[in-house]
Amino acid sequence: MGSEHVVDFLVVGSGGGGMAAALAAADAGLSVLVVEKGGKFGGSTAISGGGIWIPNNSTLVRAGAGDAPEAVLRYLRAITAGRVPDARLRAYVDNGPALTELLERSRWLRFYWVKGYADYHPEADGGRALGRTIEALPFDTRKLGADEQYQRPNSLKGPLGLWVTSRDYHDLAMVKRTWAGRRASLRAAWRVSSNLVRRRHMATGGRALVARLRMALKDAGVELWLRSPMRELAIDASGRVTGAVLERGGEFVAVRARYGVLLATGGFDHNAQLRAEYLPAGAQDDASAGAKENVGDGITAGLALGAAVDLMDDAWWMPSVRHPAGPVIPLVSERCIPPSLIVDGSGRRFTNESAPYVNFVHAQLAGGHQPAWFVMDAKARARYPFAQVLPGAPFPKAFYEAGTVHRADTLAELAASIGLPADALDATVERYNGFARAGIDADFGRGDSAYDRYYGDPTLKNPNLDVIGKAPFYAISLLTGDLGTKGGLVCDEYSRVLRADGTVIDGLYATGNTSASVMGNEYAGAGATIGPAMVFGYVAARHAAAHAAAARATVNKA
Repeated sequence: MGSEHVVDFLVVGSGGGGMAAALAAADAGLSVLVVEKGGKFGGSTAISGGGIWIPNNSTLVRAGAGDAPEAVLRYLRAITAGRVPDARLRAYVDNGPALTELLERSRWLRFYWVKGYADYHPEADGGRALGRTIEALPFDTRKLGADEQYQRPNSLKGPLGLWVTSRDYHDLAMVKRTWAGRRASLRAAWRVSSNLVRRRHMATGGRALVARLRMALKDAGVELWLRSPMRELAIDASGRVTGAVLERGGEFVAVRARYGVLLATGGFDHNAQLRAEYLPAGAQDDASAGAKENVGDGITAGLALGAAVDLMDDAWWMPSVRHPAGPVIPLVSERCIPPSLIVDGSGRRFTNESAPYVNFVHAQLAGGHQPAWFVMDAKARARYPFAQVLPGAPFPKAFYEAGTVHRADTLAELAASIGLPADALDATVERYNGFARAGIDADFGRGDSAYDRYYGDPTLKNPNLDVIGKAPFYAISLLTGDLGTKGGLVCDEYSRVLRADGTVIDGLYATGNTSASVMGNEYAGAGATIGPAMVFGYVAARHAAAHAAAARATVNKA
């Protein structure tokens, strides 16, 4: 064994959940260390859209969009359908506002409401069509100083320094269709020229969030160790977790944590063995957009101590396309493109294409609808972006060479190219076109929900339906992708890890995708991954701080 290090609270993982927990612990007076396996900080949060779904947060309250806590609970109970203990739901609802108030005490953490980005089930009791999602304001990462080189990049960086928020993208996707889209394109052009002159390094979404969190942690004096993977948890004779053994700089380092260890190491996104063991058929291949380091380290460490796990057969599913260069491209707005549909190997539709991505894949997996093909016409290709290809731009040659994209002058030729029965595909398109002309999808209700319509085309009778008829026609191979796995260690309302018999593993906490999701098998709204990760990181830190205060009071009495 090499050196030893002692802190009050050890956070393993530097995503949004781990960083929020570290900030809360430091605010409560604890000494904190954040350790990160990779050479870059930010985890999957940094490569995400950065949405945060926390009802009643400070930003919403200032905008007059607060909630009665019971309304939020009704919504969460409705979508989780008894899959999550009520104490966990209440802890999430009750602690979210306090977390956002803490964050905003930092000069760096500022947010805006993505107004109109509906909850994913706005028609459910307590759901909201205007949504509850917030995002961090764009941030110039030059302010990170030397730490800028250690921030995890993502694949969404725009050309010439162009930066786009989720709200901007909503408008830009309609650049060929609406005045709001055209105005957004003018703002984008101004940003490019402004950045060239001012030499800014603007980040948005998840990168802006983790950069702002890192600045807040620097102000709080919280140390961050990169390239320091956890090798095992340390326990005492009573079974209490007392710290962890890390590998750093070629030697093992024992970190003793007086009041707790928080596991915020992500899911088992890229662990082939665990995917094969737990995930359903059709989803075991790795098409995850999660951080490459996410191989289930925290989950396996907890299992070694007898921790219970739950929801291990589920994930934050996302229909995706594989870029020929390797990255997985999630399809969020694309599934709302009106002159398009998705079929399975029989050439038939099987669900609402514009539904929330988790629900789309749940329906796909439940019915064994694989392979799946995204079919659209030349009108769709000319009007709307798809998989980072701009409207009207041709698909790169590499997409065709990889077999990801097929193109044909007739639907029959397209069906032959991808191995579908031509008569079935033709009948499916004809039936769909009838729905498009009527403005009502009688089969699957596409466009009925405010969520469906958010990324749709507002110039149409039904923003998600339009006739498919203009050649050439395209078919794109869909992957059963994910944003990360959803199952993990079972935790109580204080984020403490539990054994199968319901007893607490003292000193051990978990949050984010290392823990079994408070969303159950569902997804409340954009940012319902990051929001709970941050809230339950905060909860863990506050619980550890209360334990520290009690221990110190006992010592003082003695």
